[in-house]
Amino acid sequence: MSETTVKDASTEPERAPQAGAGTRRSEGGSRAFALLLVITGAAGVLAAWVITLDKFKLLEAKVKGETFTPGCSLNPVVSCGSVMESDQASVFGFPNPMLGLVTYGIVICVGMSLLAGARFPRWYWLTFNAGTLFGVVFCAWLTFQSLYRINALCLWCCLAWVATILMFWYVTSFNVRNGFLPAPGWLKSFFGEFTWVMPVLHIGIIGMLILTRWWDFWTG
Repeated sequence: MSETTVKDASTEPERAPQAGAGTRRSEGGSRAFALLLVITGAAGVLAAWVITLDKFKLLEAKVKGETFTPGCSLNPVVSCGSVMESDQASVFGFPNPMLGLVTYGIVICVGMSLLAGARFPRWYWLTFNAGTLFGVVFCAWLTFQSLYRINALCLWCCLAWVATILMFWYVTSFNVRNGFLPAPGWLKSFFGEFTWVMPVLHIGIIGMLILTRWWDFWTG
């Protein structure tokens, strides 16, 4: 009787025939993994693009002495305008979504390259992983600021957070499983079987923080 091991298709690499031991110096990803990068990158670009346009409209309205209310400002809690006008919305001296337009665009390019059959060396995957790590840490900081300093949520920002969390965990899983990131065998096995657990847990924690932060508002 043969035994079948269930693999996480989203991060399982499509290996080319190897000439011999020690030749695995570059890797491509599976089609599912590539599509995940394209979809999450596109979601991030969409969120960044909409926020950027609304930011410009907000500034134009101020110049004209008018008031502009973004379409995603639904109530006192879900208020994109409040987030856009905060100091945290321009951490690096320019609107944060402009950074997103570039970085999420890079993610789409990587995903499309994988779909075309590209294979990248270890240093490339580690650099890409470092970029997603920066993104997820930045999103964590923005989440804290949004919940406990600005006291408002932006739905488009939430979409970008979810996209970044997904890409970070799946890129990390890919690197661990292919030996680009040193890890014990049990961790490789965990990511091989249950990669989806980490992003679901991560997003679930944020969801619980949002729920408890405005519990009276949601249940009132």
